[in-house]
Amino acid sequence: MAEVSRVTLKVKKMHQDIGSSLPEPAYATSGSAGLDLCAALERPVTIGPGQRIPIPTGIAVQLPARHLVGLVFVRSGLASRYGLTLANAVGVIDADYTGEIICPVINLGDEPLTISPGDRIAQLVCVPIAVGEIEYVGDLGITDRGAGGFGSTGR
Repeated sequence: MAEVSRVTLKVKKMHQDIGSSLPEPAYATSGSAGLDLCAALERPVTIGPGQRIPIPTGIAVQLPARHLVGLVFVRSGLASRYGLTLANAVGVIDADYTGEIICPVINLGDEPLTISPGDRIAQLVCVPIAVGEIEYVGDLGITDRGAGGFGSTGR
């Protein structure tokens, strides 16, 4: 089995209660891909159906290198059970962003949902990237799909 790649992720506490009354970011299990991010709230917040609210995590991170990106995903249990997701689908933390991680959540469910201080709301996954060098061309290579547009491959 291949060894897991490890990097040092510098984390700055942006909320004074991280590590005391609010949990520190942590991997839930030894096999977790995502670092759990918790709601750094002073009091519970109720999100009505269709409502969007920015939820602070109380932390900022610094990625160790340009070849990495931090991707923020909603926790799958919140999405499947309650319809809570991120308004931007996936948050992107660029290597040069060092501000607080804010999760803009939206309630796609039919019932109000309350998020309490310390609730795990999202997860941060560090992923290697390739930076594209732009080359303008007159034509693109031929593919099996051809010029077929969105939805052209069917179900």
